[in-house]
Amino acid sequence: MPRYKLVIEYDGAPFCGWQRQTDDPTVQGAIEAAVTRFSGEQARLVCAGRTDAGVHATHQVAHVDLTKAWRTDTVRDALNAHLRPQPVAVIAAELVPETFDARHSAIRRHYRYRILNRRSPAALTRAHVWQVPWALDAELMHIAAQRLTGLHDFTAFRAADCQAKSPVRTLEKLNVTRQWMGQHGEIVIETCARSFLHHQVRAMVGTLMLAGCRRLSADDVADILATGDKTRCGPLAPACGLTFVGVDY
Repeated sequence: MPRYKLVIEYDGAPFCGWQRQTDDPTVQGAIEAAVTRFSGEQARLVCAGRTDAGVHATHQVAHVDLTKAWRTDTVRDALNAHLRPQPVAVIAAELVPETFDARHSAIRRHYRYRILNRRSPAALTRAHVWQVPWALDAELMHIAAQRLTGLHDFTAFRAADCQAKSPVRTLEKLNVTRQWMGQHGEIVIETCARSFLHHQVRAMVGTLMLAGCRRLSADDVADILATGDKTRCGPLAPACGLTFVGVDY
């Protein structure tokens, strides 16, 4: 049975996350419905990383098995035709071996978080940024972020309903930079790891925000990590600022 690897882009704002649900719109549900309309098959997608409601993707990866060996450009174009007008696009489709698994073959996942750091609200990007109106020091945020990299128990930054068997993860990168646009600009947080706990990235961003406004020091952030004390963390950053930007295999 031919297996197709799909590279997918989507705006998460109108969806209740990636994972299929009975009554609510989801990215997986939209694409699987497009597969059925295109091929007549009830196929199931497996993705590299399930995203929460409101989280976006520029390079999500999924695989799907179809009975017929379609041309890959036909798969891509037919799915896009049936996905319109929903904000989901299949960027690429390719045939892969049956041993390829979008989730289990992945060795690294990449996320980007955007903070609009200005007093005025976002007019054009409100569904894609977290607007923080008070001043943030991106350099202090980056210094604090380095205390979170490496192999650690991330219990403090884990959702209460996280289903992962272990809170231990290796955070390979957590970089914070300010990208100026006129007088203010955005603070961009980029991170990667083999896998993340549920809400881990958003919890870390909320805590780094407190470091940026000097309510927490880098030592405080390291102590929160070491003690697993969720009560000292910052607020959970909104989903709208988070984008799944890549997968390495």
